Amino acid sequence: MKRRAFVKKVGAATPIALMGGGLTSFTAKKQRQITILHTNDTHSHIDPFGPDHYRNANKGGIARRAALIDQIRKENPNTLLLDAGDIFQGTPYFNYYGGELEFRLMSTLKYDVATLGNHDFDNGVEGLYKQLPHAKFDFVSANYDLKNTLLDTHVKPYKILVKDGIKIGVFGLGIELEGLVNKKNFKETKYLDPIEIAQDMSRVLKQEQNCDLVICLSHLGYFYKRSPEKVSDLNLAKATKDIDLIIGGHTHTFLPKPTIVKNAAEKNVLVNQVGCYGLYLGRVDFFFDEFNQATSEETTIVVG
Repeated sequence: MKRRAFVKKVGAATPIALMGGGLTSFTAKKQRQITILHTNDTHSHIDPFGPDHYRNANKGGIARRAALIDQIRKENPNTLLLDAGDIFQGTPYFNYYGGELEFRLMSTLKYDVATLGNHDFDNGVEGLYKQLPHAKFDFVSANYDLKNTLLDTHVKPYKILVKDGIKIGVFGLGIELEGLVNKKNFKETKYLDPIEIAQDMSRVLKQEQNCDLVICLSHLGYFYKRSPEKVSDLNLAKATKDIDLIIGGHTHTFLPKPTIVKNAAEKNVLVNQVGCYGLYLGRVDFFFDEFNQATSEETTIVVG
């Protein structure tokens, strides 16, 4: 196990392979611990991979994820569960149930907030809207203008949650749908510049709403080596100054520990993403003192 301490923004980051096994917890005297659990690009994978799978034998499965989440919540009730999009598309479960099963199971696991990925539009705006009653959690997306669609008012720019006196602001960003999704599926959804929206949204959450922790649920992609100037999580982190944690999706990037990026104010931002298909459960822990100032330790735990 490797531990590294940082000053000011930090957390203990834990990608957890869903293969069973034990967990390690950390406590700090006179500190409040906020645990952030997260998934991305689960793509309708409900069952674990079979024992003969060439790469992911016996990994994944929502039942195993549920057991891990329940165990972590027992260790720390101040836990949030978030998803960074592409909940839909990838197995016959989606083809048959149209997303109902995914939303029902996520509700059973008590997800708090999710954002929208491009594949969440695969059955159209109407198909997504039809399944919303089965989602007992909130959707956030700040750079999709949905006011001329059925999703208007059902997807908010951000959500504020409070855990143990710590105010946590969560906002969402989505990738440009043009070229990825058939126009007839996303209809009048307008794509707004994610960097500009993030700069404004994080300022509102941190400075106007006085959030102690600002989290971006991003479906922009981690980084594009062939197009380094393309909007991505790493570029987003560098261009903003009020985001503490970016939880990413879209590129199916597995990070054994979060990337630490210096933002526009030369402060640390954590960027994390845990692959795809529900193979891993991401974990980042933040520790706050009596003045709601965050301190940090970073830990990488892979459970086998």
